[in-house]
Amino acid sequence: MARAKGRNPNHPKKGSAIKVEPIRDPAAIAAIKAMLADRPRDLCLFTLGINTAFRANELLSLTVGQIEALRVGDLLELKQRKTGRYRATPLNRPAYEAIQNWLAVYPDHSSSKRPLFLSASGDALTVSTVSRMVKNWARGAGLAGNYGSHSLRKTWGYHQRVRMRTPIPILMEAFGHQSQKETLDYLGIQPDEVRDIYLRLEL
Repeated sequence: MARAKGRNPNHPKKGSAIKVEPIRDPAAIAAIKAMLADRPRDLCLFTLGINTAFRANELLSLTVGQIEALRVGDLLELKQRKTGRYRATPLNRPAYEAIQNWLAVYPDHSSSKRPLFLSASGDALTVSTVSRMVKNWARGAGLAGNYGSHSLRKTWGYHQRVRMRTPIPILMEAFGHQSQKETLDYLGIQPDEVRDIYLRLEL
């Protein structure tokens, strides 16, 4: 059966789990950025994805007018497709610089309503296309496993939790999840954290 246009092939059926992985190794993130250095659109998409935790369909809804005046620390506000609620995320420096690099060579600034992430046809990229791109980037960085569009925001969550030790309730709010269990399941790191609490305590 044909897949609906723009449908994310990594999006789970209702009641099932998302199977794509975060990019856990900082060296792999650096390798992907180096790989995309001469592709400013793709580098901007990757950098925004791993620094804002917006879903791919939310990032692809961005227009030039929504971001061209933003600076470091300014809020990027997008409506979450899944919940219908708005979420505002401050732009950090890597995200801002990636946006500026892309805008510097953006093909046409005549309309502020043009999609930020243009396809070759001039329309916005689709989520299924982004999933294929992420798979190729991961493969190019030597990563084994299953990667897709959700890997970008899962990468942000993974490093927030594992490296920055950000509390789960804060991540739950950032992701727009309805429960802490949903966030733990989404990140897929709960078994490792449970194992670690036994190993850290020696009575």
